[in-house]
Amino acid sequence: MKLVLLAMLLAFALPSLANEPATEPPSAPKQALPNTDDPVIEQRLVNLAEDLRCLVCQNESLAGSHAELAEDLRREIRNQMKAGKSDQQVIAYLTERYGDFVLYRPPFKPETWLLWLGPLLFLGIGGGAWVLTLRRRRDMRAAPVDEQKLAAAAQLLEEK
Repeated sequence: MKLVLLAMLLAFALPSLANEPATEPPSAPKQALPNTDDPVIEQRLVNLAEDLRCLVCQNESLAGSHAELAEDLRREIRNQMKAGKSDQQVIAYLTERYGDFVLYRPPFKPETWLLWLGPLLFLGIGGGAWVLTLRRRRDMRAAPVDEQKLAAAAQLLEEK
């Protein structure tokens, strides 16, 4: 039993150890520090990056991610903003390059209908299954008892 617990502990601990960089001590995590050359651009970057998904982490915003790709994307966004592009142009560039996946709120279009309507679809399927189950239970209780089958069952029980 102890060996199984030790194996499970190692199985869960090794992936978390593999995510830590070997060159930096664990006490010094990487920080996503803003570039303070232009505070207006930095504020725009932070506002825009909050609505964009980190392509590596996938459950973290681009603003909060410490992944190297996220840092590269923030740098690219910053360069485009310095070049005078609007937020919509930057988003268009990112979606052209990475698809709608980079957006936390993708647009409602035929390619994303299942994404937007999927929860309602699953809720409807679950509700339908629940109603069918309740009807089957009600029908089973309402079925009349066949006296011949009861007598046959009683006879089988008495034989044993």
